[in-house]
Amino acid sequence: MASLVRHITIDCSDAYRLGQFWAGVLDGTISDEDFPGDPEALVTAPGSALLFVTVPDVKTVKNRVHLDVQPQDRTRDEEVERIVALGATVVGDHRKADGAGWVTLADPEGNEFCVERSAAERTK
Repeated sequence: MASLVRHITIDCSDAYRLGQFWAGVLDGTISDEDFPGDPEALVTAPGSALLFVTVPDVKTVKNRVHLDVQPQDRTRDEEVERIVALGATVVGDHRKADGAGWVTLADPEGNEFCVERSAAERTK
């Protein structure tokens, strides 16, 4: 059997704080073993696991890998509004007049990710 991706690891300056943000984005939970000030925070959500690790380095360049999220029970635009309210910022708007496209956001530490259209929007 081939290997499986156990989780995606993201370096950051405050693992617990960034874990809280992503738990909100993904409707996930932070491990019961992780607390504010800990060097790691594991977020689990349906279909994904993200491990945040506190490092002394700051983000200085564009991500070489990023996450694409797809809303499950709302539209892309509603999801963008919800995630911005959680603390993200819009860094690129690639929506098209016909409804296609995506929005690039940055989490509170500047890590870019994209919000795509929901499955329901893709079938229209």
